[in-house]
Amino acid sequence: MKNNRKIIHVLVLVSFMFLALVSYLLYFNMFEAGKVVNNPYNQRQWEDERYVKRGSIYDCDGELLAETVADGDKRIRRYPKGHLYSHVIGYYSRVYGKTQLEMQYEKELMGHGDITLSFNELRSGYDLNLTIDNDLQSYAYDKLNGRRGAVVALEPSTGKVLAMVSVPDFDPSAESLEQNWKYIVEREDSPLLARATGGLYPPGSTYKIATTAAAYNGGYTQKTFNDTGTFKAGGIKVENYGGESYGEIGLKKAFEVSSNFAFCTLGYELGAENVKNTAESFGVNKDITTDIPVAKSRIEYKKMTGEDAALVSIGQGQLLMTPLHVAMMGAAVANHGVMMKPYLVGSVTTSSGMTLSTTKPVEMYQAISPDCAAYLNELMVGTVKEGTGKNAAISGITVAGKTGTAENETSKDHAWFVGYAPAENPKIAVAVLLEYDGGSGGKSAAPIARDVIKKYLSK
Repeated sequence: MKNNRKIIHVLVLVSFMFLALVSYLLYFNMFEAGKVVNNPYNQRQWEDERYVKRGSIYDCDGELLAETVADGDKRIRRYPKGHLYSHVIGYYSRVYGKTQLEMQYEKELMGHGDITLSFNELRSGYDLNLTIDNDLQSYAYDKLNGRRGAVVALEPSTGKVLAMVSVPDFDPSAESLEQNWKYIVEREDSPLLARATGGLYPPGSTYKIATTAAAYNGGYTQKTFNDTGTFKAGGIKVENYGGESYGEIGLKKAFEVSSNFAFCTLGYELGAENVKNTAESFGVNKDITTDIPVAKSRIEYKKMTGEDAALVSIGQGQLLMTPLHVAMMGAAVANHGVMMKPYLVGSVTTSSGMTLSTTKPVEMYQAISPDCAAYLNELMVGTVKEGTGKNAAISGITVAGKTGTAENETSKDHAWFVGYAPAENPKIAVAVLLEYDGGSGGKSAAPIARDVIKKYLSK
């Protein structure tokens, strides 16, 4: 009897171990296998390279941006534009893996799913055709002129990314990476950081777009402010940029001159819940899914006070946003309040030119009502005509915009501008960030946005 019990216990234990093993294998195949297969450090992927010529990448006009070429017995990934797309296309290295589009579109670039029988003969992966205009990308890069920061240009009605530049950057070729990796990762200016999509910054007064939307929805459009130049509440004290005071002003004037006093007052009176809800209607605290990884813009408060709401309302405090998200905020106003999902890959084609897939525009949020968007459009046009954004004006074209100057942990402020044109029928929205610039958004960032808009509209 005792022996039977022992046998039963052993059988139960063995059965339990068998079930645990089967459960783990099922879990792995259902939830983890894809991650392992697509991991850029998985050496099985490199084995596939023996039989597949990796697909090429082109801009919207067919300009070559990345290709695989033969070098003796080896095949090398070549980037004809050098540094220009290091934060969009990324890199491709046997030692350091893959990033950005090279990683996210691994399946397509390797032609996985192609039913062509190769019998160990070389076949071609699929090509990516981007929405980016290489002429505009190069122009925006030149306008940054080596300064740290980012430029993002979008088509408001679709979400197409027309240009996306981050500086500093790096040479994405495998040879350069493998020779200079230690130097690159130890640089204080973080050249591997894709600032346009991965950098999180206080958006400064560009965020007054969202605060004005909250004021519109709350019935504050006729409110006046006795702007003394300094807002005080609880333990915070906020001054207008340059120490200016504007006296008795309405919301339109407050927006045009970017009065911190008026917008801190609005945030304080609207209250923390309204301020946070408005932020989330524009996508703050939500994931942005697109062709490459994007950091989540966020408000880092578990519970906001009135003072917190006042700071967030001027784009300060614990509010952090990516340049891409700031561009999306401006584009949403241009697109009658609808925020579109941004995308970089317009289509995937075979090496013979057959289209396998085409990206269709997708609405993410109705961030604000069309009436609210029209009101904001009027204020943003006024800002460029009469206010802090005069340096973004273009003769013969109505530009709408908002400047921003964001304080940070150093003594040098970030300079911002977001805008779009033509205001009557927007074709392009642009956000410019100059990191640790030390100047104002109107002086430093607005001229870059102006030139990028003008360049695009002149095509």
